[in-house]
Amino acid sequence: MMRGVTQLWSESGAGVLRLPSGRLVRGRGLRHPMDPGAQLPSYGVYLLGRQPPGVPWEACWIRWPDFRLPSDRAAAREVLAEAWERAAGERVEIACGGGRGRTGTALACLAVLDGVPGEEAVAYVRRHYDRHAVETPWQRRFVRRFGRG
Repeated sequence: MMRGVTQLWSESGAGVLRLPSGRLVRGRGLRHPMDPGAQLPSYGVYLLGRQPPGVPWEACWIRWPDFRLPSDRAAAREVLAEAWERAAGERVEIACGGGRGRTGTALACLAVLDGVPGEEAVAYVRRHYDRHAVETPWQRRFVRRFGRG
């Protein structure tokens, strides 16, 4: 466990999103190899339909099939809230297979937790992370409703 890491992401790093509060979170597609020189996360949240392989840092898995929504939305909310909290002082990574749909949806939910209105969070992530983030209408609706608890 690497809790308490004080070195944060480099803002210029691939996939790093700056939230309005200044928190930095990295989104990533697991199908794309990580640059050997890239910083490693201290905490990762992996959004996949089946359990991901182990990693040498603390990690959490949300069962989230491709192009869909999390299987357990209440548990996903708890994990994402913890990721947002931890991003204040740790390198938090959010990742799915391609790094756009599920990752973009989760990053938009973190933006909502950070104060971005649910109706604006998808646009925020598309502007600052990936213009193709959040791929389906139900993912966009999930983000809009995320702020309502």
